[in-house]
Amino acid sequence: MLLNSKLANVGTSIFTEMTLLAKKTGAINLSQGFPEFETPNYLKQAVIDAIQDGKNQYPPSPGIPELLEEIAFLIDRQYHKKLIGSENITITSGATEALFVALQLVVSKGDEVIIFDPAYDAYEPVVELAGGKCVHIGLDAPTYKVDWDLVVNNINSKTKAIVINSPHNPTGTLLNRDDMLALQKIVLKHQLFVISDEVYEFITFDGEQHESVLRYPKLFERSFVVSSFGKTFHCTGWKMGYCTAPEAFTEEFRKLHQFVTFTSSTPNQYGLIEMLKHQPQYIGELSSFYQEKRDYLVKALSTSKLKILPAKGTYFLLADYSEISDLKDKEFCYWLAEEVGVAAVPLSPFYPKGYADKVIRLCFAKHEETLKMAAEKLCGL
Repeated sequence: MLLNSKLANVGTSIFTEMTLLAKKTGAINLSQGFPEFETPNYLKQAVIDAIQDGKNQYPPSPGIPELLEEIAFLIDRQYHKKLIGSENITITSGATEALFVALQLVVSKGDEVIIFDPAYDAYEPVVELAGGKCVHIGLDAPTYKVDWDLVVNNINSKTKAIVINSPHNPTGTLLNRDDMLALQKIVLKHQLFVISDEVYEFITFDGEQHESVLRYPKLFERSFVVSSFGKTFHCTGWKMGYCTAPEAFTEEFRKLHQFVTFTSSTPNQYGLIEMLKHQPQYIGELSSFYQEKRDYLVKALSTSKLKILPAKGTYFLLADYSEISDLKDKEFCYWLAEEVGVAAVPLSPFYPKGYADKVIRLCFAKHEETLKMAAEKLCGL
């Protein structure tokens, strides 16, 4: 019996592929985006305490009410946006579930969704599952700025939504206020929806402000904002995220959410309540923590032949290797892992319409010793 694939063009993600290559070759893994350091001890202990206290059964599907309110307090502190947790926020099993549910709600057969390449590889398969089509708009090195006139030129009667990601993975760029106002003008004029992937929202550098959709009331009225505890608290394996949206959107979001994962880990939610309530300073320290990591790697690579592109957020750094090799980026990454001993991520898999730049992504969410060893190998090229 043959099973017709609904995602015939989808294979193993490039993140998984390069991590498997790193394991096979013993290369230092600067490819897949997960932190090398531990989840805060306070949070781990709070989760353990919740388990020991018997908090191990199903929580409410939208999330434990106290956690929803703590997130609402966090949003008010960060973005001066007052929300009601029970009406505007839903806990999800990772940001990926939130993206899936939001896109499934918005997209119907024949709809078009604008995404910006390089784009996180989860967007397009979900749009295709809903019967839609992605319209790709490429961002060019070294600035990776959005051309909003080009966006307007790609809007037609089938256009349903725009997916944005800031701070942006993999380029490390940020959308600024002018970008957000341009987006808002387009969205309101054409009555589009926005799915805003903000999983790195607390990791920005050099005093730059993250321009969340939550700062723009009219834009928020047409948006789903996706966030990640995993990125914030170094616990990507817990798969804990949340989606913030207007009340009417949240109501529909929860209808589908209950049939995807129904709910998310009870003890993890209780641990997050304690962390947000009693360790609020942790989030405020995240940018400086990662900026030190970025600056360390940039300095360590200063004598290499790599040209380091500016990184304003996330925990990724882009590097132009054109002075080292003429290989295409994926071939170069394989050579780098197999012959040099460092695993990186090529950008071409995130450009389905074609990609020619010789730029790779390095993850600096690692201990300094790991970054030092990798930099020494790269400086030897």
